[in-house]
Amino acid sequence: MANRHLSRSVAMQALFEWDFNTVSTGKVANLVNRVITDFAPGLDNPVFAHELVQGVAEKQDKLDAIIEKAAPEWPLAHIAIVDRNVLRLGLYELLFGDKKEVPARVAINEAIELAKTFGGENSGRFVNGVLGAVYKEMGEPGKFDVPAKKKRPKDVPYEEMPIENLGGAVVFCRHDGEIYLAMVHDIFGYWTLSKGHIEDNLSVEEGTAKEILAEMSVSVTMKDGLGKNEYIASDPEKGKIRKQVNYFLGECADTEFAKLKLAADKGGLDDIRWFKLADIVDLKMYDDIVPFVTKAIKLVMDSR
Repeated sequence: MANRHLSRSVAMQALFEWDFNTVSTGKVANLVNRVITDFAPGLDNPVFAHELVQGVAEKQDKLDAIIEKAAPEWPLAHIAIVDRNVLRLGLYELLFGDKKEVPARVAINEAIELAKTFGGENSGRFVNGVLGAVYKEMGEPGKFDVPAKKKRPKDVPYEEMPIENLGGAVVFCRHDGEIYLAMVHDIFGYWTLSKGHIEDNLSVEEGTAKEILAEMSVSVTMKDGLGKNEYIASDPEKGKIRKQVNYFLGECADTEFAKLKLAADKGGLDDIRWFKLADIVDLKMYDDIVPFVTKAIKLVMDSR
């Protein structure tokens, strides 16, 4: 069961990219494989995720028509991209899935969980309302069936949660008399900091520099530490994980300036750029990285 839930999460992320980047149906398999590599390397059997994404892509027109009928006050283009693809995925399982493997109520509940995980504050209720309306139109099949109880990872106290160490950096460069910061842009519309998993055999500084090079294609020298950020992520198989990110100020030599390029296999990111310091304030950034960017700018300015 946990493997199927993870497969749906993989399918959701692949469908987001498919929709956001207008990827052709013939290339969705590559998207699924990339998401598995980046976010779900422990997925035992990827077949289910591939079937879901391929099925949604092939039946998009039918699924979209049903969504428009079930939610007439919400034009499809105005529905948030996460919600839109959760609905497509849930409808596909509800209408075209194997009812013995995935009963109707399970398909709806799984879609609601995806909406809560990937969407906004009201995404779960919205998805529940639309899929519930379709379910009633279908005559509520399996209404009185009792689904098997799902096995979920057991919640553990905060102190006992496994910790994953990551490293990130505010990368700056002095170029043509100006100071520039390098930022990456994610598929959710935010400019953010490059970061990645720290390998066990490397120090935090070395591991961070390696991840920056892999993601941004430039070599950096780690300077001051900017602090640590921690957030809790939920893994369908491992349960809750404490992800700790150590942030640094990283300097890029002027000779590296023109090399800035986003790695091709970074599925969750879609752009990378240098920004002058004066332009940083206008960027849409996550609240939790703003203090690190602010501290980095102060350090750079003080060192002039």
